[in-house]
Amino acid sequence: MRFQTVQFKAGSYILVEGKRDNDRFYIILDGQLRTQKSAPVAGEEQQNLLGPGDFFGVESAMSRQSRIETVIAQSNCKLIEVPAEQFGTLIEKNAPVAMKIIRSFSVKLRAFDSTITRLSFRSAAGENPSHLFNLGEHWYQENRKEHSVYAYQRYLQHLPNGDHVEQVKMKLNSMNKALTPPVQNDTGINRNYALDSIIFCENELGYELYIIQSGRVKISKMVEGQEMMLAVLQAGDIFGEMALLDNKPRTATAVAADQVVVLAINKANFETMVKEKPQLATRLITLLSERIWTAYRQLENLVLGDRLGRLYHALLTNAEKNHAQIHFKATYTFDFGGTDLLKMVGMDPQKDESYLLKLLKNRWLRLDQGRIICSDLLELQKQVAFYTKKTAMEKKRQEAATGRI
Repeated sequence: MRFQTVQFKAGSYILVEGKRDNDRFYIILDGQLRTQKSAPVAGEEQQNLLGPGDFFGVESAMSRQSRIETVIAQSNCKLIEVPAEQFGTLIEKNAPVAMKIIRSFSVKLRAFDSTITRLSFRSAAGENPSHLFNLGEHWYQENRKEHSVYAYQRYLQHLPNGDHVEQVKMKLNSMNKALTPPVQNDTGINRNYALDSIIFCENELGYELYIIQSGRVKISKMVEGQEMMLAVLQAGDIFGEMALLDNKPRTATAVAADQVVVLAINKANFETMVKEKPQLATRLITLLSERIWTAYRQLENLVLGDRLGRLYHALLTNAEKNHAQIHFKATYTFDFGGTDLLKMVGMDPQKDESYLLKLLKNRWLRLDQGRIICSDLLELQKQVAFYTKKTAMEKKRQEAATGRI
């Protein structure tokens, strides 16, 4: 199959942030383009230049969500236009394209996650194997001895000359546990994990991604001395891909919530798997696209200057994530109530209840049997646009004031 080649003149807007023309993405053949986002991301330039061989628009096309960036032609350019439904065909013929996209997405997710964690939880632990000791101590104090043993053994494995080696050895000896992790019996791609066993923990080095065949897996992260639940994954879900792709420590802990069976894919067989099973690459890129889109919307929410605006934004993001159609008088029932909404944006349900009451003064928003119901999604979208514009104007005023000083 041949993909269509399209051309744009210098100054053309090819993609516009927020638009829902999400059925295709592009690979650059010739020319230079510039991307820009309304919400800044640490480690990523607010404006980024792209050239031949680069791609853009994949996140929105594969997740079928609104665009998260604006792309402008800096010069006359020639692009390959790839319909989202033809992604499998593309990578069957050109597996390196899939690998480049996956690696790029991994880097983006690291940048997003780092910025979100910094803005939300200033004392969250960084990605460093030395934090395995803190994790082991936390689990030891909670009497979760098997989990603490896992963290202690990985500490010794990754940091044999670390600052806490003697303490860790004493703890393991006191529990009559070996100083080294047990040998992995399952050397193939099929792995079995018993209920409550750790698949991996945050800050240890990772070498595999996992595809759940049966059972559920809990994903959590240590933040400010507390363990936060991030997700409960089901059969068909993929996890652990970021550590596999960019050689950095795990960012979260994965624990079997049932008897779990997974497929384990390591660095050695990953590229072969992508070539031989393009459906795997399609599934992985779709998953990463959804995560990037969600992370960017979460970042947008965090930089909004108005708390009421953050509540509107969280509602709209949830509706869009579930592919609700945004139009006049479109009704949508959220699967959560007011308390959960406040928690979603990091607000205190007791101290910040006044913001929820202001939100529910709208005729088109109401609570019914513990769920929020919106009777006009277009009006919700307008409110988000208002608060987004308000934040942007305030930022410009602050920048102008700083410039005068």
